[in-house]
Amino acid sequence: MTISSSTTISTTSIPEGRDEDFLTLSEVAAILRVPVNTLRWWRQRSEGPRFFKIGRHLVTTIGDLRAWIDEQKHGSAARVS
Repeated sequence: MTISSSTTISTTSIPEGRDEDFLTLSEVAAILRVPVNTLRWWRQRSEGPRFFKIGRHLVTTIGDLRAWIDEQKHGSAARVS
């Protein structure tokens, strides 16, 4: 008997757009593949991407998310080396 397991990984990439275009908390969670509550925790600890409020909604910009991801990549590489 052969058992095959298939894993489907859902990927969402940073959308094409201008650096000043907004992304919601849910959109960023999907892009980073982390729960929304993780983003909220990171925000409380000033560790994640920069979010700000527009009315009652937390948003970030495509440019801020890209910059944060770049910081994470370069910071991780420096620690490993």
